[in-house]
Amino acid sequence: MLAPTSHAYRPGVMTELSERTKANMDVVLEETCRQLPHGGDHDSRRLIAERLIEAAQSGHSTLGELGIIARRALAEIIAKGG
Repeated sequence: MLAPTSHAYRPGVMTELSERTKANMDVVLEETCRQLPHGGDHDSRRLIAERLIEAAQSGHSTLGELGIIARRALAEIIAKGG
């Protein structure tokens, strides 16, 4: 069982994320990008990944929380015509 980790969010400062959080981010990124043509272009994937990193650094690390963040980013990409 992984010990819970707590990270205070500080803009511009990378905090170390647990392996579980990184794995959750990976899963959510891949699942979300499947909804884009050809798995998404570099810029779309980067935007979603950046949002996931920001969320994880502020303490949102579950699949559910990260999924919400990723879907919001995806909706933004689609709204912009991407």
